[in-house]
Amino acid sequence: MAKEGSGSILQFAPLQSSVDEGFWHRLSSLKLNKFGIDDSPIPISGFYAPCSHPQVSNHLTLLAESLPSDSNDESTMPPVIRGNRNRCSVPGILYNTNTMEGFHALDKQGLLKAEAMKIWEDIHSGKAVEDCAVLSRVLLISFADLKKWNFHYWFAFPALALDPPATLVDLRPASQWFTLEEAESVSAACNEWRNSSVTADVPFFLVSIGSDSHAAVKHLKDLEACQRDGQKLLFAFYDPCHLPNNPGWPLRNFLALISARWNLKTVRFLCYRENRGFADLNLSLVGEALITVQQGWREQQCVPNAVGWELNKGRKVPRCINLAKSMDPTRLAISAADLNLKLMRWRALPSLNLEILFSLKCLLLGAGTLGCQVARMLMAWGVRKITLLDNGRVAMSNPLRQSLYTLDDCLNGGDFKATAAVRSLQRIFPAVEAEGIVMAIPMPGHPVSSQEEKSVLEDCKRLNDLIDSHDVIFLLTDTRESRWLPTLLCANSNKITITAALGFDSFLVMRHGPGPFNSIPNLKAETENSLAAGMDNLALTNTDGQHRLGCYFCNDVVAPTDSTSNRTLDQQCTVTRPGLAPIASALAVELLVGILHHPNGIFAEAEIANSSSGGNFELPLGILPHQIRGSLPHFQQMTLLGHSSNSCTACCSTVVSEYRKRGMQFILQAINHPTYLEDVTGLTELMRSANSFQLDWDDDIEVADDECVEL
Repeated sequence: MAKEGSGSILQFAPLQSSVDEGFWHRLSSLKLNKFGIDDSPIPISGFYAPCSHPQVSNHLTLLAESLPSDSNDESTMPPVIRGNRNRCSVPGILYNTNTMEGFHALDKQGLLKAEAMKIWEDIHSGKAVEDCAVLSRVLLISFADLKKWNFHYWFAFPALALDPPATLVDLRPASQWFTLEEAESVSAACNEWRNSSVTADVPFFLVSIGSDSHAAVKHLKDLEACQRDGQKLLFAFYDPCHLPNNPGWPLRNFLALISARWNLKTVRFLCYRENRGFADLNLSLVGEALITVQQGWREQQCVPNAVGWELNKGRKVPRCINLAKSMDPTRLAISAADLNLKLMRWRALPSLNLEILFSLKCLLLGAGTLGCQVARMLMAWGVRKITLLDNGRVAMSNPLRQSLYTLDDCLNGGDFKATAAVRSLQRIFPAVEAEGIVMAIPMPGHPVSSQEEKSVLEDCKRLNDLIDSHDVIFLLTDTRESRWLPTLLCANSNKITITAALGFDSFLVMRHGPGPFNSIPNLKAETENSLAAGMDNLALTNTDGQHRLGCYFCNDVVAPTDSTSNRTLDQQCTVTRPGLAPIASALAVELLVGILHHPNGIFAEAEIANSSSGGNFELPLGILPHQIRGSLPHFQQMTLLGHSSNSCTACCSTVVSEYRKRGMQFILQAINHPTYLEDVTGLTELMRSANSFQLDWDDDIEVADDECVEL
């Protein structure tokens, strides 16, 4: 409905400021390393966008890139990147003083008047019509106390004051001002304008509507052509304000331009606002104002009065922020690292649970080609607690493929991979809580002497304790037998377990199913919010009685045994195509994130690509497969499903029961006697039955060629 009280003074919602911590960090660097005691004005660029929420106004924001580069090149202007729909650039100036006394002594009204003069000159020269971004400016005065990391600052947004002020005739939601046909056409035209890289950040424009209700958005320089056509015309601008009864601050200088440049007395304006990136005519406003300025006001030499100093809680005083803690490089690194994840939650992935990622504890068994890549991918997803276990040393051949190592790690016999990897992770991201464990994993088929038994059993207990104290276990070792003991312990503890394995030109990435004694179906529809309960709930849910998924060993009919003895050089090394490890590692981590965000967690059913029999939940991250197998020769990738086996040497109920009864003695027997696991699980009997099975072939029967079937 129209705003009542026609003839009232048009009042504008003040622009509000927001300063990113990175801006102060860049200013500190420039002050220390480049400017020194030089307190000359510094050109800056602010950014704003149309209002995109019915209850929150957008602020004018200063970022690190709002300041010039700290390099020593000739250019002192901050780079201006055009075409970003969320960053309408606003030119400005910064006066950073050397002392607090100098800050207070600045001629604030004189500085504001000087900036307003620039706007007035741009209006009269025609520059404001050609590049309407100069209609808005930002002025910032500051004092940076780099001992205490206190920053005193004050913003101004210079605005030319009409004399007398404009009178408001009408103001209502745009949806009530346009007809249905006009509203649809205006929305489409504005969306096209906003989606074009050429005009997305052009904040002032014209909206013309023909007699056929067709709307078009045009540049300000096209005004005369629109007037000649006799079309309905609105002066539009990106309005950062959300208030239903007040247009935003940018309209002030827009009206000054309209009056001084085109001498219009009646102005219809559109306060353009959005919702989820599209024009929202319920939130946007259309208004009509009368401009009756005094004689001579439009003359270039008569600069209008300027207003625009930002209030601080209703008072005309500067602001102060202390960044002693956040200015620490580690804290800044955390803020920067989390930025991409937090932006995901804006639109692309609102359900992303950052808390569960930040608190997750991951154990990586193997710090080689896969372990290095998985660790980095985990950090990119926000995981901060990472433990790497490996007993190998960094060899000269490692750094090219194992991304956490350098030549220095190879010298003097090579550092242990586990400790070298932790050092590298901490250099990349100082906030990571990384630990390196130098330890060998006891393996079946690698018998130990009586003198070694105590040490091996201690390693087994230590590995068990590590698995118990972590939420997720990655099996990234380069032999089958080294994965057996962790698989058994994970099945017993019901831990989320991810395996990644490489061939020469193929890979396997899979998630292990829950343990045999932890898969009682108890999930109901109301568990959709179980993620918020944290990691503990992930192991307490299951699907509706589905067969549990298999582990890495469930498809084997022989027990794991020594695969390292009597091998040639190419068999001793992990010989793979270099591109495999990054692909497999990325998929392994993405698979984990999918598990964490599935309502059923570790008990989630397996889903297969292009299958209509997927899960019952709408998953923002896509399907959650059991196995992913990839082939580089064919550039193919497929998702497979494999159920658990009752004769599995690692996760079946028989093996887990024996482990629970006999503990470490069971593990020691499995290590020293390769066939023991086959005997316990019934694989020995199965193989004996298979060998005794005979087929009788009738050689007298001839088969015609056309009876053969090609498989």
